Amino acid sequence: MRRLRLPRWAATLTWKAAVFITVMCCALAAMLGALVHVAVTRQTVDQAREKALGRLVDVTRAYEAGEPMRPHADVDPPGLPRSLRELAVDGKRGTMVADFRGRPTMWAAGPADGRAIAVRVDYTLSADTITGLDQAIVGSSVLAIGATLLVGAFAVTRVTRRLHLTAQVARRISAGDLDARVNDPRTKDPSRPQDEVATVSGALDTMASSLQGKLLSEQRFTADVAHELRTPLTGLSAAAELLPEGRPAELVRDRVRAMRSLTEDLLEISRLDAGSETVDLDVHELAHLAERVVRASATDTEVRVVRDATVETDKRRLERVLGNLVANAHNHGQPPVVLTVDGGVVTVGDHGAGYPEYLLEHGPQRFRTDGSSKGHGLGLTIAVGQSAVIGAELRFLNAPEGGAVARLTLPEYIQFASDGEAAAQPCAE
Repeated sequence: MRRLRLPRWAATLTWKAAVFITVMCCALAAMLGALVHVAVTRQTVDQAREKALGRLVDVTRAYEAGEPMRPHADVDPPGLPRSLRELAVDGKRGTMVADFRGRPTMWAAGPADGRAIAVRVDYTLSADTITGLDQAIVGSSVLAIGATLLVGAFAVTRVTRRLHLTAQVARRISAGDLDARVNDPRTKDPSRPQDEVATVSGALDTMASSLQGKLLSEQRFTADVAHELRTPLTGLSAAAELLPEGRPAELVRDRVRAMRSLTEDLLEISRLDAGSETVDLDVHELAHLAERVVRASATDTEVRVVRDATVETDKRRLERVLGNLVANAHNHGQPPVVLTVDGGVVTVGDHGAGYPEYLLEHGPQRFRTDGSSKGHGLGLTIAVGQSAVIGAELRFLNAPEGGAVARLTLPEYIQFASDGEAAAQPCAE
């Protein structure tokens, strides 16, 4: 059995508040209307009953004195309700409201020589009064509910608008815009009372400011360390070249190269974090760039071109991304490594154990290599950053048959003719 699913708008706070206000107003209006209706009806019926019983007493005295019957009074009159007639025959008095010739009538009956003597009082005015009262109660209840809904919707909309603004700022912060702030005016003036939304907004702004300060401090530290390491590494590299040839000299040079590579990676990451990178766009054949990267990597990587594409991108940054993906596949995966070009999509896959779960869920993390001794865990981080700079999307997947797959999607550059001249426009797949 399929479960009934409400539309998405039914889950909003505005809708829930409107339903709650409507239900509460209807319940309150129904309760007050019922109380007023019962009280007024009882008072009206009691007045009509006292009037009818008073006339019955006068008519009974006249009947016993042998005087003629008054208008609207008779012995065993037609139209007298049967239950009231039986009550009078049993020697008791009573009253009852019933229709008489299409009009509401208050009957009063009592005993008279084994028969029923009765009087009738027109109850139309009292019935109309009760009906008018009921209509007034319904009308005023509808107006009250409508007015309450308008006021409640206005108040709730103001709150939800502030909540949506807070959520929007939170999403901007999570996307990397650390300058985003809610700036709720209630948080700026301590003398103004703060509600819960203002408290949340202030807490979000404080968190964003603290996070921004810590990230900027980390970025400055990374950049400063990388810059400070450059000078001694340059001297160390020159000194290593002066060592006599042999295994010790090769080990020293290898470690110096590794440290220089790490330093350059740290500098590149610090620039990416600072958002100071600028792109140099040009039109390139994607398959040609991929083959160039594979040749420069000096690795046994197979290049497959399903469909070539022309892309407008930064050549140096794209080559950096593809080179890092190829190097990561060889360092952490198993051969064969295949680079495939299919339109504006480039995939680099291997046949190893695949990407770890943390990387698939949260993306690459700096200096985390899952115990591997190769690399420093910065290659994929740089690839993600450079992909964002050139406007490409980089995703990490595990193939069903095994192995890791990195998929880079770039906007294609399609040429078409206009007024006899060739024109080029970027087109995202």
